[in-house]
Amino acid sequence: MNLKVIDTGNFKLDGGAMFGVVPKVIWQNLNPADENNLCNWAMRCLLVEDGNRLILIDTGIGGKQSDKFYSYYYLNGDQSLEKSLHKAGVDFGDITDVLLTHLHFDHCGGAVKWNTKRDAYELAFPNAIYWSHPEHWNHALYPNVREKPSFLEENILPISQSGQLKFIPDDLKLSDNISMLLANGHTEKMMCPKIKIGDKTLVYMADMIPSAAHIPVNYVMGYDIRPLKVMEEKAAFLKEAVDNNYLLFFEHDNAIECATLGYTDRGIKAIQKGKLSDFI
Repeated sequence: MNLKVIDTGNFKLDGGAMFGVVPKVIWQNLNPADENNLCNWAMRCLLVEDGNRLILIDTGIGGKQSDKFYSYYYLNGDQSLEKSLHKAGVDFGDITDVLLTHLHFDHCGGAVKWNTKRDAYELAFPNAIYWSHPEHWNHALYPNVREKPSFLEENILPISQSGQLKFIPDDLKLSDNISMLLANGHTEKMMCPKIKIGDKTLVYMADMIPSAAHIPVNYVMGYDIRPLKVMEEKAAFLKEAVDNNYLLFFEHDNAIECATLGYTDRGIKAIQKGKLSDFI
């Protein structure tokens, strides 16, 4: 088992949307906003070498959308999916499995690319099985009004048409070392992979806890479709994480890749923060 961070670049989102009802005077100290009230966020994916499988968890926003679309999100940074994979010594064709936590565009956009020669969309990972949860997949095909702008047909339909789509089994296991924690607050049946590596368990938090700043139970995004459910799920998970000494991996934290948690007199807090390499 081997894990590598795959940075796919940064984007900006409104700070109020990312922190919900938490006042700006508080969250501004956690992730400072620019003059347009935008905070910078990572799109951090994870490459897992598990036996003879190379598994990529999420794919970032991708590069096939229009300049107008990208202008809404102020893409920045020197990293990209391609650069990070090559830095890890991996080519797109080497990936055996692409695990999509959910199908919002900033998590799955890199799974599909535009082929200008063929004038068509195609899978970015030609030899990979693409994994989703069946209920989430159906939810993305027939979304609610609030989420509809986050589910783009060009990110979803080419996967189903490719014949390379599979749904996670009922036991929620991708392998002996990787199982799924389901969360329904942010979106329907989002998968947060739990990865056993040695004597540790790493949990890829996706959008249940998108950054270290979102560890407090009431720090809930405006994008979540069921805010009270997020708080319920987060409270239960945080206790489980402390009791089992989980390592949390943050997809959107611009500075902190991972953290461990502990009980304090002010509730559950991050005890150690740093890069994945500091822990594993």
